Amino acid sequence: MNLHEYQGKEILKSFGVAIQEGIVAETVDQAVDAAKKLQVDTGTPMWVVKAQIHAGGRGKGGGVKLAKTMDDLKEKANDIIGMQLVTPQTGPQGKKVNKVLIAQDVYYPGENEPDEYYMGVLLDRNTGRNIIMYSTEGGMDIEEVADKTPEKIHKEEIDPAVGLQGFQARKIAYNLGLSGKAFKEMCKFVAALYKAYEGTDASMFEINPVLKTSDDKIIAVDSKVNLDDNALYRHPDYAAMRDITEEDPTEVEAGKHNLNFVNLDGNVGCMVNGAGLAMATMDIIKLAGGEPANFLDVGGTADAARVEQAFRIILKDPAVKAILINIFGGIVRCDRVAQGVVDAYKNIGDIPVPIIVRLQGTNAVEAKEIIDNSGLEVHSAILLKEAADLVGKVIKN
Repeated sequence: MNLHEYQGKEILKSFGVAIQEGIVAETVDQAVDAAKKLQVDTGTPMWVVKAQIHAGGRGKGGGVKLAKTMDDLKEKANDIIGMQLVTPQTGPQGKKVNKVLIAQDVYYPGENEPDEYYMGVLLDRNTGRNIIMYSTEGGMDIEEVADKTPEKIHKEEIDPAVGLQGFQARKIAYNLGLSGKAFKEMCKFVAALYKAYEGTDASMFEINPVLKTSDDKIIAVDSKVNLDDNALYRHPDYAAMRDITEEDPTEVEAGKHNLNFVNLDGNVGCMVNGAGLAMATMDIIKLAGGEPANFLDVGGTADAARVEQAFRIILKDPAVKAILINIFGGIVRCDRVAQGVVDAYKNIGDIPVPIIVRLQGTNAVEAKEIIDNSGLEVHSAILLKEAADLVGKVIKN
């Protein structure tokens, strides 16, 4: 589950991580009130207006702006709230901005020059251990840094038996070129950040940039947080932070029916039981000359009600020209799935696209008979090649 920047910062602060203070606002009036409160609480003479969407690169799309006066803040908040923000991570369609974070200005003048770093905590799936990835090239896309100057990216692997050790935090601060007060502050920052990562059952914490202020404080200016969905039952307060307006509405609806669904840009809808079979089915569709329109795993209980909901969700996509149902009957019997398909078809009524049903496993022959004798415009298959040939045939018509 992705979080907004302001939500991630709230979590970071609760674990003792120093952050750029800010207040979220959904209207211009709320933005003004937030700016006034920040001025009283922090003494900031200026404010940063930051669009809150689940995507990076907001500044490149005009979603992060500095306001030097209250009138300036009103204008910039009005410009950003409600805009369709397009960034390198949103795609050309962009995302609507429903709220902004009014944050204190932390790039104030002082004895030293401010400096920016990158820091992320995540799981290295090759080793099965958490790592802290960091770089002196903060404020930039880490992918660009990895591509052009990979030597500037450092990784610190954490032994799960002992956790983050003090010498590792000091090593990170040293590799970032810090000394004195900033060195000590970075050590505290790293320890608190890793504590937050573990304590929230997160799959990723990314801070870009981590700022060394002109008076050598170390603070998180941004936050990108992804929490492990499988662990949210242990954190109901974090689960309540979910913003479904930032998610694909079809995927949200599928989740309500316990369907594993991901929207794709194709023309053949998929309905499969099992993630591995779903991946193989998408390969079959591509080999047949089509493009998968979705990933949809109905799980091991593909009854009539579940199949009907899957149909309705797939049919919401106007680009779908055919639907391929590929079920392996191991736990679930194929004849039950076939009857579920027939019942769902009748309940929905007119389905405007061809349906190919491939059932293999327990009672596959009986299932084919149910489909063939239903009188419905459903193409049945037992072999995978048959299903692929039918897909190729119907999308060419």
